[in-house]
Amino acid sequence: MDKKNLSVEKSMQDEKNLTQEIFPQDEIVRLETNLDDCTGECLGYAMECLLEAGARDVFYTPVFTKKNRPAYLLTVLCKEEDRQKLEEIIFTETTSIGIRRETLKRSILPREAITVNTIFGEIPAKKCRIRDDVRIYPEYEGIRAICREKELPYQDVLQAAKAAIHELMLKEYE
Repeated sequence: MDKKNLSVEKSMQDEKNLTQEIFPQDEIVRLETNLDDCTGECLGYAMECLLEAGARDVFYTPVFTKKNRPAYLLTVLCKEEDRQKLEEIIFTETTSIGIRRETLKRSILPREAITVNTIFGEIPAKKCRIRDDVRIYPEYEGIRAICREKELPYQDVLQAAKAAIHELMLKEYE
């Protein structure tokens, strides 16, 4: 077989492999910038603004930049439709003068939003599937809201959520 036919065959095999993915696929944009002259307050405020504007995740990683300066790598994960709005926030609320970006493919678990009934009230959760296995994760904001509303310790409400999830899991596997 000549090189051209091998190349076509490899391309067809690659395409076939893409259609046989085990988990659903989607794309997400990663924005990054190094910040070596921002205060902690500035970084915290920028994170709040980015999350409020639709960022899927925001985090800082300590790094050393040129001339061995300590700095932070700001990473923002977002949908393409939110990218420009989030870039504007980065430029406005930090000292960044340039943002790197790339589109990433990712595998995700099938999921559904559910409500977990606890002794303290209802807590939103995510129910995910890995083949025949089920996992349920309580949402932080739901736990936090009950803690604030009822003046309860976070650990107590988290344990109540885990107990309720345990009961749901027992029913799931009956």
